[in-house]
Amino acid sequence: MYEAISSNRVKSALVMVLFVLIIVGLGYTFGQLTEVGYAGPAIAFVFALFSVIGSYYYSDRIVLAMSHARLAEKAQYPELVNAVEGLSIAAGLPMPRVYIIDDSAPNAFATGRDPQHAALAVTSGLLDKLDRQELEGVVGHEMAHVRDYDIRFMTIVAVLVGTIALLSDWMRRFFWWGGSSRRRGGSGAIALIGLLLAVFAPLAAMLIQLALSRTREYLADAQGAMLTRYPDGLADALEKISADTEPLEVANKATAHLYIINPLTEHKGMINNLFATHPPIEERVRRLRAM
Repeated sequence: MYEAISSNRVKSALVMVLFVLIIVGLGYTFGQLTEVGYAGPAIAFVFALFSVIGSYYYSDRIVLAMSHARLAEKAQYPELVNAVEGLSIAAGLPMPRVYIIDDSAPNAFATGRDPQHAALAVTSGLLDKLDRQELEGVVGHEMAHVRDYDIRFMTIVAVLVGTIALLSDWMRRFFWWGGSSRRRGGSGAIALIGLLLAVFAPLAAMLIQLALSRTREYLADAQGAMLTRYPDGLADALEKISADTEPLEVANKATAHLYIINPLTEHKGMINNLFATHPPIEERVRRLRAM
């Protein structure tokens, strides 16, 4: 268990480096095909850096506002706030801010740049449809994300993926308008590499992001079960949330990966498994039942 967590963190750091290299590579290739020259990779790197810094400080506010979340008062939601308090102590973490999303679909997510600035949001439907042990299982899962800095990491990765997509789009437009013919003495090989990067870099970056997200969900399940010491609570919760047919109105593709279960109905189906933000519910439940 702990070896898997350590390995995952090392791989995550390596993937961050890989993303930066892809961005610099796109910038370099674009620079060679235009008058920008060697300033291309520097501009690309600075652009990515400022995007990451902005997401680091403001992503939680943006996500909570997009989700129409409001602060949960202990007097109104004592069971929820008590569960978060207890599991925060068990995890050795400061208590995150607790929010409610007025939506009948059961779901939850955590956000924030670190444990000191974390927030946990659950829907009103989650409180209505889950019992206490199931609720604690969900809260434990989200506290694991907070403890492992998963939300900050995945936010930064999402920004880097967006940066790669934007740079690739610029390059494709450049080729579309015949820009390759104006390259500064560039070779056909550079033009071909640029075209391949423009086409395949966004897809590769997205697949890497999704693979990381799925791995981190498995780890958060396991660590959340360790916090509550009752894996069946989370397993039962996952089955209930997955079986619920009510759509989560506030969810969208920008926030879907944050939730404990993907709230978008179009993620289901064999063709979409490769592009799923979460591992299969059946496999997550199987692993929890086996603990």
